[in-house]
Amino acid sequence: MTSTSAPPPRVRAALFDMDGLLIDSEDIYTIVTNTILERYGKPKLPWSIKAQLQGRPGPQAGEIFHNYAQLPISHEQFLTEQKELQTKLFPGTKALPGVMDLLAGLKERGVHMALATSSHEGNFKLKASHLGDMFQYFAPEHQVLGDDPRIPKGRGKPAPDIYLLALSTLNKTLEAQGQPPIQPEECLVFEDSVPGVESGRRAGMQAVWCPHPELLVEFKGREPEVLAGLTGAHKDDEEEQLQKTEVEVSQGKRRVGMPGEIDDGWAKLLKSLVDFPYEAFGIMEKRA
Repeated sequence: MTSTSAPPPRVRAALFDMDGLLIDSEDIYTIVTNTILERYGKPKLPWSIKAQLQGRPGPQAGEIFHNYAQLPISHEQFLTEQKELQTKLFPGTKALPGVMDLLAGLKERGVHMALATSSHEGNFKLKASHLGDMFQYFAPEHQVLGDDPRIPKGRGKPAPDIYLLALSTLNKTLEAQGQPPIQPEECLVFEDSVPGVESGRRAGMQAVWCPHPELLVEFKGREPEVLAGLTGAHKDDEEEQLQKTEVEVSQGKRRVGMPGEIDDGWAKLLKSLVDFPYEAFGIMEKRA
């Protein structure tokens, strides 16, 4: 597990998930899935299954879904029907409450920002192209998508790779500007999904979990496990690959690839991003 001998340092960077965190696309995913399930006489998708799909790359989520749904159509046919509905509905995505104020507030406070979404490029464009006011806060080189070739196959969330890659894009920019690099523990990951929180914690970063109300119900009583990244969403082989990798920081060593500990203070649950508590993360006051 991650060493917690010291409190988390001041946040210098914010790394954001997108679906269900910045925009309301998770509700659209639910509408699309339930529409197809209804066509074939299947019940609506329960949150016990949806919770496993959230935050994961498409292929992994698809495998979980099809093992549950047992639809009487081929996987290819499902993808065709799904794409048709998504193409129709995704251009209507909207910012979730508090998001625009939060992004503006972080920029005013000098916090560096990057995007780390499991969405592939095609769907990303459908969901985001009409939301220029939001995505102006993320320079193109600081937008990491789920089909980014720099992410090894099978290493999507809950593996830490996507958040470590997002951080590396910020540090590349800082290096070019002659500024000191940001360490993983100086990053605050914003997530709505359980695998996403685990991804951030396994990257050695701080985290904010802002879940859908129904997801919070699903994990009632297990919130500390989620915040520590201890719900077991990772694969055993991932831990074997990553448990030897360490990152040196001023407070000691924090192990990349390993989760946190219960109540270690490195992650917080927020039911909304409205009126974000900057001071709780050591984020400086607005610049003059």
